[in-house]
Amino acid sequence: MHSEDARGAPSSIGERYRVLLDVGRTLAGTLSSDDLYAAIHDETARVLEASGFYVSLYDQARDLATIVFFADHGRVQKIDVSYRGSDSEVIRERRAILVNEGLHGHSLLILGDRDSDVTRSAVSAPMIRHGRVLGTISAQSYRSHAYSEDDLALLQAIADIAAVAVENARYVAELEQRRREAEQIEEIGRALTGSLDAQEVLGKVIEAVLSVLDVDGASVWLCDGPSGSLGKIAASGGEIRLPVGLTWDLQGPMAEKLIELRRPIVVEDLASSTLIPEELRDTIKAGSGLGVPLVVGGQVAGVLTAGSRQPRHFAESDTAILQRLASQAAVALENARLHASLQELSLTDPLTGLPNRRHLQIHLEKEVAAARRGRNLVVILFDLDDFKQYNDSLGHLVGDDILRAFGQILHDENRAMNLVARYGGDEFVSVLSESEMDGAIHYAERVKQRMVEDLILSPHGITVSCGMAQFDRADMKSPDDIIHAADADMYRYKQTRSGRRAAST
Repeated sequence: MHSEDARGAPSSIGERYRVLLDVGRTLAGTLSSDDLYAAIHDETARVLEASGFYVSLYDQARDLATIVFFADHGRVQKIDVSYRGSDSEVIRERRAILVNEGLHGHSLLILGDRDSDVTRSAVSAPMIRHGRVLGTISAQSYRSHAYSEDDLALLQAIADIAAVAVENARYVAELEQRRREAEQIEEIGRALTGSLDAQEVLGKVIEAVLSVLDVDGASVWLCDGPSGSLGKIAASGGEIRLPVGLTWDLQGPMAEKLIELRRPIVVEDLASSTLIPEELRDTIKAGSGLGVPLVVGGQVAGVLTAGSRQPRHFAESDTAILQRLASQAAVALENARLHASLQELSLTDPLTGLPNRRHLQIHLEKEVAAARRGRNLVVILFDLDDFKQYNDSLGHLVGDDILRAFGQILHDENRAMNLVARYGGDEFVSVLSESEMDGAIHYAERVKQRMVEDLILSPHGITVSCGMAQFDRADMKSPDDIIHAADADMYRYKQTRSGRRAAST
């Protein structure tokens, strides 16, 4: 048994030394933060009166101290109390304070309220490690003159031991947090690289930022417009999401730092920052934010951002995490863009730039399905007359020019909702949705008139034959059926025209 004085504190230097050894062993073996704060309270209450007790942690960058543990009459309670560290005499002067009367004059945090006991005396000590104040511990009594100078020295010794334990617990927590972040980022990387759709990738990037970082909103904006001169919100999420599609000029210090210098930015007070373009000031609802460049294919394609509703301090680790997520996103976007390019190549005729036969088949399947439900559909098959003869006599380069010129006419005369495709060789197909035969005939006449006026086709006397077919739900079941019907109509057209020519001679 320890010999103790009337207040319960050890009475001799030897006893106090043994108490501190016990405290050290207990705290050293406690690595969970919550368990550690409770252990600091329990060990302190063994040797000092602690009717009221709290542990606060101090963030020097924000000058903010936060109560992380609070006990009243031995009952642990959850409270949400923060205060400016510079207002605390213990933190400001970096020394232990003993107060037996007049606590208000010493800027100590007073526990209790008008309906309960109010602190009459207190001992408080800073937890200092490597010259940095980590926080404070405070034992308080609801009676006057409860503590002595020896008690103050004992609490400071406990605070010194607690500082080592708090630092160790923080280190362990940071390692655990980094391990979880690494696992999350690895999992996010697999999810991102598993998607080949750019918009789906952007959505997953937003989800990842909101999942890994403690923020209220995230967005991806991409360089858009002529030569990438505009910023455009491509994806956004969270409570303070930005409107997708919002654009602004990429000018000023923010664009210079992110786009030209490729450096991250951290803005702890967005309302007063000169970095934010005027076009965005009324839209951004965040108090603080950070952004990192999104480098795709060696070029800055945009920026990945995260924001907090209230002004806050973003640590270097937050920026590092966002940069790792941006790197993952860049790889996924590059894969998606490559896939889109390959898909476009696989569906595009390289000579004319029009959709190819495969693209036509995919489009027709959708249109035929809609036609079965009652929507009008007409298909026109075009065939350049005697093209092989022109190609052989004029050369393949001129033949290619003829194909490109005719394809351009079809494209120009076509409505946005319709499709024009190169069917093969000198054959082209126009798919006219929500059209009837009269509209198709007018379209074909416009095409033929354009051919007469065209500077490439007209000098060579290039003409075209065409066949038309309207989807018939009774007789047609597939895209091939309507194509075959248009081909049969073209055959009849050519036979009729051939007969007319023979009769005229």
